[in-house]
Amino acid sequence: MDQNIPDIVIGRLPLYLRELSRMEAEQNRLTASSQELAERLGMSSAQIRKDLSHFGEFGKQGTGYHIHYLIERLTDILHLTREWPVALVGAGFLGHALASYRGFQRRGFAITCVFDNDPAKVGERVGDLVVQDAADMADALRGVRIAILAVPAGDAQATADALVAAGVRAILCYAPVALSVPDGVQVSYSDPVVQLQQMTYHLTLDEG
Repeated sequence: MDQNIPDIVIGRLPLYLRELSRMEAEQNRLTASSQELAERLGMSSAQIRKDLSHFGEFGKQGTGYHIHYLIERLTDILHLTREWPVALVGAGFLGHALASYRGFQRRGFAITCVFDNDPAKVGERVGDLVVQDAADMADALRGVRIAILAVPAGDAQATADALVAAGVRAILCYAPVALSVPDGVQVSYSDPVVQLQQMTYHLTLDEG
């Protein structure tokens, strides 16, 4: 297996896994070609074949990919053979929505604790969990390596620092700010405003 795989390739693997899982569930299919998968994802079949080739040979010319086997391999490559506990920091409207979202658990992640620094929110129930004081994160996060950050931009860096100090090594940040983290800590961002702004580039001014 290639050990120097570009992050952009890793970023596409969950898309392949999601679409293959849908194909298996919806159509009870056994095999699929790279062209079929490409059409469903809006990309080229050559790109899919190139991406997967970093990890070995999965398909045969003329027969395509065995869907269930490829799902198993991608699950293994992405380390999703276990359920990952996830900490959620921020118990506002977004935090409540994230804590109630069942899609995390179906895909290998479970929000196991929720924190906030607002005394009025500490002790509240968020889904099946009780909001804990953010000041107690260092003790409560033992064994948790992934966190979701749903706090205001002004609190994001200090909160990220506290998470890293507690042993978290992967952060999904919803705050509209770029975080500074040590090497070895992965950060991914989800900002719907930025994504909308990227799309408006492709819109013409006369569309109304």
